[in-house]
Amino acid sequence: MNCDREMVLQAAQGDETAVLTLYEQHKTAVTTYIYYRLGGDEALAEEITAEVFARMVAGLPRFVYRERPILAWLYTIARNCINDHYRRDGRYASLPLSEQYPDKTAGPEQQAQRSLEETHLLQAIARLTEIQRDVVILRFIEGRSVAETAVLLGKKEGAVKTLTRRALAALRRQLEGMSDYEQT
Repeated sequence: MNCDREMVLQAAQGDETAVLTLYEQHKTAVTTYIYYRLGGDEALAEEITAEVFARMVAGLPRFVYRERPILAWLYTIARNCINDHYRRDGRYASLPLSEQYPDKTAGPEQQAQRSLEETHLLQAIARLTEIQRDVVILRFIEGRSVAETAVLLGKKEGAVKTLTRRALAALRRQLEGMSDYEQT
């Protein structure tokens, strides 16, 4: 945590190497978070990631370190950038993951099934509350522990566990509803 603090202080004082180090350390996590919050649009995730780090650089001189990882602040900036995007441009249709990264070894039926499953999962995640989406992304997509997720979201571990259970239950209901709809 102390190393994080020193890096932030150096970056806030205009140290370009420190800014670049913060960028390199956190770009993948921020991009992944944004990618899943947007429903799988890789190009837009990259664009918003650039905006997040531009806002980070602009905000560093005013940033007050409060013993939370800088990544927690970056996720907050990312949420704001995503919200700004939706306000500015509205909702949009994104390509399913299977169309962005097709499995060349699967047959047509398998590719269609995988595409449908991925589309359903992204739709179900999009229907969760914002905090539930954050928990699902951090815990299951990024593979963070309950403790890490709690720190990044500014919540207690017990609250993260409860949010996780509720998010998974909501996802299950969403996915079951989608499969029920297909069978009728």
